[in-house]
Parts: sequence; structure tokens; C-alpha cells
Amino acid sequence: MTKMFSKIALAITLFFFASAAVQAKESAYYNAPYADAKTVTSKLKKAGFKVLTTYSPAKKSYLKVIVVTNKTLKSAASKPKRGFAAIQKVLVNTKAKTVLTTNPTYWLKAFLQKDYNDAAAKSTTKALGKALGKLTPTKDALDAGKLAGYHFMIGMPYYQDMLELKKGAKGVRAKKALFSLKLANGSTLYGVKMSKGAESFISTIGEDKALVLPYTILLENGNAYALHAKYYLAISYPLLTMGEFMKISSIPDTIERSLKKAVQ
Repeated sequence: MTKMFSKIALAITLFFFASAAVQAKESAYYNAPYADAKTVTSKLKKAGFKVLTTYSPAKKSYLKVIVVTNKTLKSAASKPKRGFAAIQKVLVNTKAKTVLTTNPTYWLKAFLQKDYNDAAAKSTTKALGKALGKLTPTKDALDAGKLAGYHFMIGMPYYQDMLELKKGAKGVRAKKALFSLKLANGSTLYGVKMSKGAESFISTIGEDKALVLPYTILLENGNAYALHAKYYLAISYPLLTMGEFMKISSIPDTIERSLKKAVQ
């Protein structure tokens, strides 16, 4: 009888551990109460963020992506090949009357890799909540423990499989640069305005996640890097199926060409 109870107890324990593992998901985004872009921008500034740019992807004026940074993010991202983690984004959709923000924990785990800083993620999330109000996780989630090693499927790129756009790069052409953010390790993160065609994928797979744009380029040690679109789009739209991604199968190459043209 004792052995039977031990087996039952073990089974129950394993069940709860399995359940916890299944539930250990991290959402890529938070919904926030609606406010217009001007109000959101003002509140973000009051919460300690620096607004780098406000951008309308694919020239859709009702979409306003507000790109922000702060001292915590810049410090965490000032490490080799980690500069993409220096920003967070907020999307104001004036047509749908919605506000969506990136989840710092999700993106810092993905972009900082082994250098992930939980304190930086939590303090940034708290600051976003202070600015935007109640933050509600969306269903766009991935296994929290696998974010650093994420790839869409076998043969697809990982975070570290970045595009090397140009060796001996000087920066991004003035007409294409939306912002430049200098980091303490000497690297610079640029926000880039791509061609309308390169940004058109949001109309196919979801304007609700248009804060995937603007795309960014990292200038480090004289070389220009960008996240591979097959990685970046997949981690930005974690609910999309292979069939849905096939609808934009030409976009990664279009993005790469557009980014290369932006570098000087």
C-alpha cells in the first residue's frame, strides 16, 4: 500500500511539473488601454523613456509605432551583438483604437541570449505599465525557456545567424535612417525606413503586430548587421503557421535587399 501511495504521489508530482512546463509561456506583447499617439508619447516620456521616433509602417497613417529606450535598456544592450535589445516599441492603431506594446521580458530573453538581465526586463515592464496603464498579455507566446534558442523550424536561422549587410560600413543613409542610438560599447543601433514593398507583409500577416517595424540595423566594429528576417518575423508572429508564412515567402529576400541599400 505504501508503495502504491508513493507511485501515486510521484505521478501527481510529475503531472504538476508537466503542467507548469506547459504553462511556462512568455507573451511577446501586452495590450494597453487606448489613448492617442500624442498622449501615449507624453506618458512614455514622463515614465523615463526617450522617444527615438514615431513611424507609420508601409505608409499607413493610422498606425503609429513609437520607438523608445531608457538607461536600463541601453546598459543591458551594450554588449557584443546585443544592441537590438536597446529598444522597445508601442503601437497605436487609431483605426482599431488599440495600443500594443512589446513585452521586455520576451524580447530581452530573445535578444540578450546568455546576457539576459531579469532586473532590466522587470524594471522596463514596470515603467511601461506606469506610462500605459494595465498591461494584458496577448496570446502571441512562446516557451519562455526556449526564447534564447528560438528558431522557427529545422534549417531556419537562429538569433546569432545575423545578416552581415556590409563590412567597413559607415552607417545608414540619411534618407533611410529614422533614428540612431549610440551604445556604451561603441556600437550604434539604427531604425530604418524600408521600401513600401518590403514593409507590405504587415497587410498579409497582421497589422495588429505592425510594431515589428521599423527594422533595425546594428553597426558594430565597422560592420553592419541585421536580424535575419526568417528569424525576426517568426519570433514576432509566434502564432503564424507555415502556410501563413508561405504567403510572404519572398519578403525576407526583399527585406535584405532593402536593408543593404540603406547602408553606406
